Amino acid sequence: MARLIYAINASLDGYIEDAEGNFDWTVPDDELHTFFNDLLRPIGTQLYGRRMYETMAVWENDPSFTEDSEVLRDFAAVWQAADKIVYSTTLEAPITARTRLERTFDPEAVRRLKAESSADLAIGGPELAARAFEAGLIDECHLVLHPVAVGGGKRALPRNLRLDLELLQERRFACGVVDLHYRVRPPDPGRGRAPTPEEGTASPPPDQRRASP
Repeated sequence: MARLIYAINASLDGYIEDAEGNFDWTVPDDELHTFFNDLLRPIGTQLYGRRMYETMAVWENDPSFTEDSEVLRDFAAVWQAADKIVYSTTLEAPITARTRLERTFDPEAVRRLKAESSADLAIGGPELAARAFEAGLIDECHLVLHPVAVGGGKRALPRNLRLDLELLQERRFACGVVDLHYRVRPPDPGRGRAPTPEEGTASPPPDQRRASP
């Protein structure tokens, strides 16, 4: 069975953006970006909500984002090579190749996809991930912690759901970022539930004009 992997940039206090929606502190240098490239390279299918999908689509639709960097061109190639499933009730049609639109997030359909897939899957965005965590679908997560505390904002992990994690590996980067790679232990059905997310949360890009891994 394929794994479903959640990888997210976060502050030390657990937020992907601050209360004003700022996320400029997630800008990756070449070392960190190469890590994301290699992390996503074997992924066969990526799961997105609408807003994150539209944010990430620049990696296919805007060549100017990658023209000055071989590392960014490599990430664009990796992103374009994967299939995408976008969950949205409002998106009329996909804007990238290899993309399928689904109107509802069906945990059992994702479970079947994992069972049938020969390559691992990735899920993007904390609200969509909360639904997958709640359903016991996520097998591993990478919490990529940046050396900043922002005091509030959008959380990387569900607020009202207990997750038991096993540390598999950690990696430190010269920029001060630490990747914590965890296996997610099977959930206890009697524990708290995650809040119902809005469809299609956005993932923070590394700066205000370029979508991040």
